Amino acid sequence: MRRPSFVVYGVLAAFILGSAFPFYWSYLVASRDNSVLTGDFTLIPGGNFFANAARVFDSIPFWKALGNSFIVSGTVTLSVVLLSTLAGFAFAKLRFRGRGVLFLFVVATLAVPTQLGIIPLYMAMAEFGWAGELEAVIVPNLVTAFGVFWMRQYLVDAIPDELVEAARMDGCSLWRTFWHVALPAARPAAAMLGVFTFMQSWNDFLWPLVVLNADNPTLQVALEKLQSGYYVDYSLVLAGTTLATVPVLIVFLVLGRQIVAGVMQGAVKG
Repeated sequence: MRRPSFVVYGVLAAFILGSAFPFYWSYLVASRDNSVLTGDFTLIPGGNFFANAARVFDSIPFWKALGNSFIVSGTVTLSVVLLSTLAGFAFAKLRFRGRGVLFLFVVATLAVPTQLGIIPLYMAMAEFGWAGELEAVIVPNLVTAFGVFWMRQYLVDAIPDELVEAARMDGCSLWRTFWHVALPAARPAAAMLGVFTFMQSWNDFLWPLVVLNADNPTLQVALEKLQSGYYVDYSLVLAGTTLATVPVLIVFLVLGRQIVAGVMQGAVKG
């Protein structure tokens, strides 16, 4: 097998550096005072990052907002992956009346802007008594149309129909067939969906801003308070942004290994 040329490695290195530079720039500004944006340009970090981080902790309820974001993002991610895999398996391998029409309806909801449902959704959350509570952010996002579509498209080809029929002939119930046949086969797609869902839930700003109270925010809503004054201290803002990005990078690294392991396992089996 022919090895990639230096040009390929150079292009990949350029993409990696271009993707990592915004995070480095955030850390660069966060490690200095606010004069870094008006003074001489430099790529060398300063020594004020921990001082700016301490100011972030003093300015907003950072730890409470961080815990809220972990609760919301973790719960939503687990629910979306499980329920989307269940629905995707049903649409891909089960035969029932109205399957095509129902799946078309699920896909069609992707074309509806989220902003159109904010007012009626807020009214529903208020009616349930969830306005200002984390349940109002978690429950509407327990399953997504994109997740169902993603898992259905993957499981159509990942699981042969003969394998499902063989499991049924061996006496497996529908749930055991899903648990022992569909779920292991869905591992790479589920890991990728988990990464996307966690990042989207972690970075969600509009709906938590609308439905949560100021004393019970998620991290993105709390960070918005850092730039609500007339004078914006960018060192303070980007220090908070850098701190909020670190958990996402950790989750991506952990689940990224699962994605690679699942893809390699599938390649070996193939």
